[in-house]
Order: sequence, then C-alpha cells, then structure tokens
Amino acid sequence: MKKKTAAVFMTAVMTAAALAGCGSAGAQEDAGNTDTAQESDAGTAEEETTQESEEPVGGAEDSAVYKVGIVQYVDDASLNQIEAAIEAELDAKAAELGVTFDYADYVYNGQADATVLNQIATELVASDVDVIVPIATPVAMIMQNATADNQIPVVFSAVSDPVGAGLVESMEAPGSNITGTSDALDTEAVMDLMFAADPDIKKVGLLYSKSEDSSTQPVKDATAYCAAKGVAVEEKTGTTNDEVSLAADALIADGCDAVFTPTDNTVMTAELAIYEKFIEAGIPHYCGADSFALNGAFLGYGVNYEELGTATADMVVDILVNGADPAATPVVTLDNGIATVNTETAEALGMDYSMFADMCEELKEITTAQEFE
Repeated sequence: MKKKTAAVFMTAVMTAAALAGCGSAGAQEDAGNTDTAQESDAGTAEEETTQESEEPVGGAEDSAVYKVGIVQYVDDASLNQIEAAIEAELDAKAAELGVTFDYADYVYNGQADATVLNQIATELVASDVDVIVPIATPVAMIMQNATADNQIPVVFSAVSDPVGAGLVESMEAPGSNITGTSDALDTEAVMDLMFAADPDIKKVGLLYSKSEDSSTQPVKDATAYCAAKGVAVEEKTGTTNDEVSLAADALIADGCDAVFTPTDNTVMTAELAIYEKFIEAGIPHYCGADSFALNGAFLGYGVNYEELGTATADMVVDILVNGADPAATPVVTLDNGIATVNTETAEALGMDYSMFADMCEELKEITTAQEFE
C-alpha cells in the first residue's frame, strides 16, 4: 500500500509541474516565439536528463526477485537456529548470483497453533510467493495442503519422517511440488548411548507429543529396542507445556531409570521447565536434538541444525534460480551422529559419558542456556 500511495503522490506532483510549465509558456507567447522555443528545448533536455538519472544503475532492472515465505512451527532453539541459517544462506546466495530473495515480509511463526498456521498459509498463497519454506513437520503438512491446487513449490526443513508423514512418495523421488531436508533420528544409536552409560536400566520412560508425526516412528523403534532387551517401557504424552510437565512428574513417580524423547517440538519448548525435575530425581533425559541439551537435558543427539538450514536454503535456490523440479529433487538427509552433552546436568547426575566419544561421529559439550549463541 505504501508503494501505491507513493506512486499516486508522484503522479500528482508531475502533473502539477506540467500544468505550471504550460501556463508559463502561454504567458510568454507575446514576447516572441524564439524565447518559447528555447524554453521548450531546455525543458525537453531537462526531462531527458531527469529520466536518465532515474534509470537503475548497473542493470538492476534485470535482477530477478523471488518471494520466499518462511514459516516456523514454534519458538525453540533448534528451529530458531534453522531459520537464521536459511536467511543467512539466502543472503549469501543473493549476493553471489546477483538476485534478490525477498523473505523479510514473509517470515512467520505459528506458535504451534494449527489455526494460525492455516491463516499464514492462506496469506502466503494470496501474496503469490514463489516458494514456501515450512520448518518442522506440522507446518509442512499444512503448507502441502495449501499448495495442492496452486502447486507453489514447498521446501521443508527439519521433517523427521517425510514418507511416514505423507509429504513425499519417497526420499529419492518426492513426486509432487514438495521436497526438503530431513532430520531423521537414529533412535537405535540414542538407545545404545543410554545403555552404554547405564547397563542396569530396568525401565525407560518415553516422553513425547501424540500431535507430532515426527515422534511416531522413533517411539515405535525405542519400544522395540527395549523389548528386545527385556526392559520395561512407560509412555507419557502431552500437547502443552503444562501437560508435558505433568507427564514428566508421572514418569518420575513410575520409577523410570532414564527417559527418551525423540525430535519433538512440543517437549522441546517445555524442556527448560522440566529438566531440573529429572535432575532432582536422578534421571538422565536422552533426546533427539542438541537444543534439548542446551535447555538442560542430559543428552541431545542428531544433526547439526545450522547445516540443515543451510542445505534447505540451497535447495530453495536450486528450485528458484536453476529451475529444479521439486518432484524429482531428492530429500536431503545429513549425517546423524552428533551427541551433545550438557556438562552441568551430567555433573549433577554424576554421569560418566566418556564412552560416547567412541560411539558417535562427534561429541560436543554444552552448558544450559535458552538459545544458541
């Protein structure tokens, strides 16, 4: 609206100037045609000079502009890290390629509210964006539905199980207008770490949200793993911070020796409120992302989310600039083997994690904070 208002204003100014110029020339006709002709020539030269000065410099008028919608599911350290990495990489690629990725006006956070996310989807479609980048599985599913008819490309980030969520036909050939990057969790590797640190575990608590498809397969895998070892499993779920907190209390009361949470954004947003409960009960919390460890959990395991965001942005560029077809663009998965241990929590629990170094691609240490620096 501001651009349209400015355009109308400039048109009015130019019209007034033109009328003033005509009035001046008419008043001077009696003074002689020579003066009038000189003024006309001067006016023409001035107009040409003005027009030339207003032309874009350096061929900027030929620079492509792509509108990029970025939609984050909820505020948590991992998803914030992904969004920042996407924007940084888009800026870097824009400078390198001489194009513009216009995302500033199209960045949204749904705060885990499906109604809000559907409204955001409607706004992005109405804005005729060139691509939508949903961060996390629930957002990707809503954006998939919103683009079924218009086929706006969708490049998701941090979707743990794209096939299981029904987003793509296969990891190699998505088959429609949607592809992206996956933070698929190696649940068996997490459980291996759990039992390496404490071989005498008798009961494992599973803490997750039933509302997130990303938790479904890892929970099944963890249950099967424990069954093979003859270890009991106790499941508790929550869809809000208060429910997650109550679920944590229940797992503690049930006498769990360790708790596992997959890549679950609902629990992630509650971690700062529950990690001290687990510490006081002497229960290590093993989770599917490094942000859990940042927020107080004993261990977070999985991909580097900054690298995941960068890879997502590179896919966006490939589709928009190079014309890559999302239907034929394989879903990208990163090496999944980084263990992040919260050293403060480990000390409070008296946990020895030295054996993790030989069991992971990389072992990182971190202290409790709300966001990554």
